[in-house]
Amino acid sequence: MADHQAELHALYKPNADFQKNAHISSMEKYKEMYKQSMDNPDEFWGKIAKDFYWKTPPTGKILEYNFDVSKGKIDVKWMKGAVTNICYNVLDRNVNEKGLGDQVAFFWEGNDPDDSSKITYSELLKSVCKFANVLKSQGVKKGDNVAIYMPMIIELVVAMLACARIGAVHSIVFGGFSSDSLAGRILDAKCGTLVTADGVYRGPKLINLKEIADGAIEKCKEQDFNIKKCIVVRHVGSSANGSGDRSSSPEAKRPCKNMKTPWNSDIDIWWHDLMSGVSDQCEPEWMGAEEPLFMLYTSGSTGKPKGVLHTTAGYMLYTATTFKYTFDYHPGDVYHCTADIGWITGHSYVVYGPMANGATSVMFEGVPTYPDAGRCWEYVDKYKINQFYTAPTAIRLLMKHGKSFVEKRAHWIVFKRPWPGIMRTVYGDHERFEKTYFTKFPGYYVTGDGCRRDADGYYWITGRIDDMLNVSGHLLSTAEIESVMVEHPSVAEAAVVSRPHSIKGESTYCFACLVDGTEFSKELEKELKTLVRDKIGPFAQPDIIQNAPGLPKTRSGKIMRRVLRKIAVNDRSFGDISTLADPGIVDILIDNRPDVKG
Repeated sequence: MADHQAELHALYKPNADFQKNAHISSMEKYKEMYKQSMDNPDEFWGKIAKDFYWKTPPTGKILEYNFDVSKGKIDVKWMKGAVTNICYNVLDRNVNEKGLGDQVAFFWEGNDPDDSSKITYSELLKSVCKFANVLKSQGVKKGDNVAIYMPMIIELVVAMLACARIGAVHSIVFGGFSSDSLAGRILDAKCGTLVTADGVYRGPKLINLKEIADGAIEKCKEQDFNIKKCIVVRHVGSSANGSGDRSSSPEAKRPCKNMKTPWNSDIDIWWHDLMSGVSDQCEPEWMGAEEPLFMLYTSGSTGKPKGVLHTTAGYMLYTATTFKYTFDYHPGDVYHCTADIGWITGHSYVVYGPMANGATSVMFEGVPTYPDAGRCWEYVDKYKINQFYTAPTAIRLLMKHGKSFVEKRAHWIVFKRPWPGIMRTVYGDHERFEKTYFTKFPGYYVTGDGCRRDADGYYWITGRIDDMLNVSGHLLSTAEIESVMVEHPSVAEAAVVSRPHSIKGESTYCFACLVDGTEFSKELEKELKTLVRDKIGPFAQPDIIQNAPGLPKTRSGKIMRRVLRKIAVNDRSFGDISTLADPGIVDILIDNRPDVKG
């Protein structure tokens, strides 16, 4: 077991001695920076702000805030009185002031390994200005909310930056969500304009995004809200079929000649038609520092989605600074973040953070296991990527497939002071914002996430602190049990949920995803139970361990635990599972369910 962990450490984590020697001076530097940011935030952030363009500089303190609900409304203000535009700072400034116009902003790697393109900062600026003019021609103005439901394509970046350029608030909805989820987000934000695409391939699977978008539009109508305009990018559809005039449409690189694109000429307009002949010059709308930049909705797995609102100046400074120092980017580097832009990580570390530093990034449309589990390492080699930023879920997924693909290539957190990029409110529901994040410990912002720090100084994210269960009076973290189970050399990933128990109150029901080539057996089950018993205690020993060839995950890699809880009690009323990357895994887990009552 120890040998197994050592192998994984060496394979997926940089050599500790090398890292210590290489970064010891940097660590001291960062400690000093952290001290400065805490001792004098006005001076610290004021100095960083000088690297950006301000139409009007801040007139007062850099930071004013109240985190204590007992003293009044939760409120955060950064750079009060300052006026700027984030699109100008990540595009115009790079092109006109830094001379980066000919530098590649994004290498785009399509779902198919043979499908790729690139766009320079100068080309991106022109496209963004053109689409900004398109939005204005469709009646979109400063303060309007625009819904964006798109795959990971360059047009998604163009659309979000065009919104930022004219002062519209972009609300990006992950392209894996269902019609119901998209409609709920459109309704809550009252988005009059929707930007989408005809479809997208995820691995071998074709998703008709326009059909899903139309379903959302119909659901909005049922709630007496009408989308005014739906702008559609032709990404995979053939120019030879489907509704609408496609005569001027560029041919897709990977056309799907069988896909029909539903069309409503009253509201639907092709992206390429609108972009034709439009000026590539557009003066930015100058925004107050605390005016909204975007809203991004939570997944809503435990209730009504929250529209997390972020503002202009603070978010710009935060993402630019954290990208610069976390990833140690230098001119000439090629950086890649695997996150979808539909999530906050994608907003921060695919688009705004890297671009604020004039970085060259790789944007990936596909999935890490298509056409095989070596895909990520293949394009790391292709683009000579220096910084590869991914999620623990993705690493666990790739670990399950063994080392051969890699070898071919290549606590509780609370904050007592805000940072520039902190969310400002839940859109339309500030009371919910205060109740969720500030009432548990007045004067502190509680994220709800937990982590631990190991002997090497690395932080291990252990999961949500609200994923707890009470077994015979013992309060247990599901993440703690999962962490122990994956120590076993046969287990690639584990998920633990609670299950009602007539005596204990709750019991643990565990799903074990095994390393390829490993068989599930009574002996293995016994070993896993013993391992948890030895590492945590007898009270934590799993009651049931089920063989799980896979877990029900959204396309972003998030485990849909409510489905696992249903399986644990043999309840098949799963609700909407359309956002799962592989809905078929649910049937497999049901078939694999051990013969237990309930």
